[in-house]
Amino acid sequence: MQVIEELLIGDYKIIQDDARYRFTSDSVLLARFLQAKKGERAADFCAGSGIVGLHFYAENRGVEGVTLFEMQPEFAKMCEKTVALNGLQNTFTVENCRLQDIPARYTEAFSLILCNPPYGHGGVPTPVKDKALCKEEETLTLSELCAAAARCLKFGGRFALVYRCDRLCDLFCALRACALEPKKLQFVTGRAGKKPYLALVSAVKGGKKGLEVYGEAVNNP
Repeated sequence: MQVIEELLIGDYKIIQDDARYRFTSDSVLLARFLQAKKGERAADFCAGSGIVGLHFYAENRGVEGVTLFEMQPEFAKMCEKTVALNGLQNTFTVENCRLQDIPARYTEAFSLILCNPPYGHGGVPTPVKDKALCKEEETLTLSELCAAAARCLKFGGRFALVYRCDRLCDLFCALRACALEPKKLQFVTGRAGKKPYLALVSAVKGGKKGLEVYGEAVNNP
């Protein structure tokens, strides 16, 4: 069942489906990880319900446009409904496609790409198919994700994502292989003093070497 929920920023609202994958606080942390630059043209990869792109837009001034990329038709339609509900048709675009198949018109189109990707790898599989596609690395590999971001970013553009701590080595290798240089890292814990389980990472296309590490973010919804 689809429900309309308050975003708790201004008058913005978001549509979610109780029977499908609902966004978590990880998405909110990602949306708040970076600040927008003037004239920012942003994309939200693996958009799901569109929470990251919408939250980032609501929190920042100077964002000229946001494109939501979502491969599952049901979620893409939900994104379109949320965009219409908030009257953002002139600012937001929704693309229902795989990241591997992003149209050529988006090559070097964005100054910022945000992504809360499916980063599950091994372990107990998620039984519900659409939820599994949101959580498990089934249809999109890490290398494919980074390649898509590199193709769609302008030189000097930023790519920010949330990822598992135990796979950071894989992430950094995949980013560098696509000329995306890791520049910012912030660990995420479930409670102060506990071992981090996620990390927020920002990389710059064509950036120089040099990684800044920030204090832990506590993810305690």
